[in-house]
Amino acid sequence: MTLLSGGVGGARMARGITALPGVHDPTIVVNVGDDEDFYGVSVSADLDTVLYTLAGIEGPHGWGVAGDTFTVMARMAALGADTTFAVGDTDLAHILLRTAALRSGEPLSAATARLTAAHGIGARVLPATDDRLRTVITTASGERLPFQEYFVLRRHRDEVAAVHYEGAAGAEPAPGVVEAIEGADLVVIAPSNPPLSIWPILAVPGIRDAVAGATVAAVSPLFGGKALKGPADRVMASLGLPPGTDGVLAAYEGLLDLLVVDEADGDDAGTHGAVRVVAADTRIADPADAARLAAFVLEEAL
Repeated sequence: MTLLSGGVGGARMARGITALPGVHDPTIVVNVGDDEDFYGVSVSADLDTVLYTLAGIEGPHGWGVAGDTFTVMARMAALGADTTFAVGDTDLAHILLRTAALRSGEPLSAATARLTAAHGIGARVLPATDDRLRTVITTASGERLPFQEYFVLRRHRDEVAAVHYEGAAGAEPAPGVVEAIEGADLVVIAPSNPPLSIWPILAVPGIRDAVAGATVAAVSPLFGGKALKGPADRVMASLGLPPGTDGVLAAYEGLLDLLVVDEADGDDAGTHGAVRVVAADTRIADPADAARLAAFVLEEAL
């Protein structure tokens, strides 16, 4: 299995897939459109959320490190720094290692492989690309915001008029990404925000074509047509996608064989064009629930 992943939902789906006893050598392809430099270091939020979740050390909200301290942030704030984007001390140690590797000329995929091994993770975790790709938000007022400013610093309160994936057109898939998609029995699109987490992956030339040729199942990020957390339903609507399940289907038009929706959207089950829609309990905060859903997706898709 190969998973396209972004955000907390993607990390939790990755945990479910890697827990399945019959799945060998799963690959997790991760969004890098959220990557940004803060305090002089290279933050890869989605990659680290996957790594911390697979290592079992993620924070209570699904990101960061459980029990982390913030001594460095406190000292920086005392010296006058704006530390709204808070990075814990253990998290920072991990980020510093990646930053040093990137500055020495090591590609992101190689640095990620070393960090994956250091955390004792058996799955292969790959950035979508080693090239610079940044998600930029145009708001309804015409402002252009880097993703982390929109999402974290401004708490995704702005209406999104457009989403741009700067650098995507000239990017290449990271080594192994296309091969993992083409060689998979099943490609799964995680219950991630489609425009903000999955479209940046698909924007890398070669990846969408590879996905289009695979057997693909997606898990909807919506519950009763709404996101539990985050702005997925609002962003999809502001970008002109239909509400609810129809919007998820439109977001992945031409790519899906199966869409798994939550039981709250069970009335949408059935055949929608070439896509079969089935319902299940898609709440996966608990590891056992994530494994249950992953097993359900695998059984339904194959």
